[in-house]
Amino acid sequence: MTTIDSDTHLVESERTWEFIDKAYARYKPQLLVNSDPDAPGTQREFWRIDGNIFFKRAFDFERSGTTEETREARSIAARLTHMDELGVDVQVLYPTLFLLPITAKPDVEFALHTAYNRWVADICRQSGGRLRWAAQLPLLSMERAIEELRWAVENGACAVHMRPFDANRPPSSPYFYPLYEEATRLNVPIGLHSGNGSTVLTGEYFPYPELTFSLAKLSAIGACHALIMSGTCARFPALRWAIIETSASWVPYLFHDIPPRLKRLYGKEHNPDFHLLRDNNMYIGCQTDDDLPYVLKYAGESNLVVGSDYGHADTATELEALRHLGEMEQISRAATNRILYDNAKALYGL
Repeated sequence: MTTIDSDTHLVESERTWEFIDKAYARYKPQLLVNSDPDAPGTQREFWRIDGNIFFKRAFDFERSGTTEETREARSIAARLTHMDELGVDVQVLYPTLFLLPITAKPDVEFALHTAYNRWVADICRQSGGRLRWAAQLPLLSMERAIEELRWAVENGACAVHMRPFDANRPPSSPYFYPLYEEATRLNVPIGLHSGNGSTVLTGEYFPYPELTFSLAKLSAIGACHALIMSGTCARFPALRWAIIETSASWVPYLFHDIPPRLKRLYGKEHNPDFHLLRDNNMYIGCQTDDDLPYVLKYAGESNLVVGSDYGHADTATELEALRHLGEMEQISRAATNRILYDNAKALYGL
């Protein structure tokens, strides 16, 4: 059967920045390389962006099971061949550098995000439809963001990548309503990926490795909760949403927490026929180490997707996740097929 990997990554390279508009050339990131004092003979790579330093190798890419030519799409043919080996037909691409904010300056954000989009669009055009991508919008300027969204969809984007607290705001903020209206019109979903878009929160949390889970994972779970509790999903009933790379083990808690909270705060009685995921067009990216039989009792079979985190090497990475899910005997074949294909197809409008 056809399979769709709903969460994969590209690692930005120097070629990414070749797509920067000439008017913003002064913002082109510089690649810096130095020796790693903790690992003699190895090197560390950084981006210098607008006077600040960011890890290029924020992940241990060597443990990812990928090569530089595949995770940076230096060879599209090599990436497609690797997908064949993994039994994957389509990958949906999310960024690496932009999982956290890189600037508070709208012009710098615009220069780098639009360059990224043009780089990814160029890659995907050469993939025969097997690589699809989530657009990275310059959300510090909503007018620019909407213009860029239109360009991205015209050039093959199948989603919008958002981070919790993008532009230092929760996703339930009315600031984003114009974006949600346009995404609805263009029939593209909002993919809320684990990470964080707040320069304030990342400044406070990032120095402490033990807070990475709170910064990146819990903020995405909280975003899902906020979108439902605030009525944002109900306000845009045709818009699809996804919470990506947070596993799905927390979904049962969502079902236990939201109904009594709505009643206590707003006096709203929960309609037992109203399904918190299905009726809010909300999809959750699961992992094969979730207790899927238990999660499915709450989530149902139509609102889970699965991703491998291709290109990265962290707690969410499982290069052969789709194959392993296909071999699981704990859940029905119908549920497996929906997670591997039907749900992802519906989410991303493929």
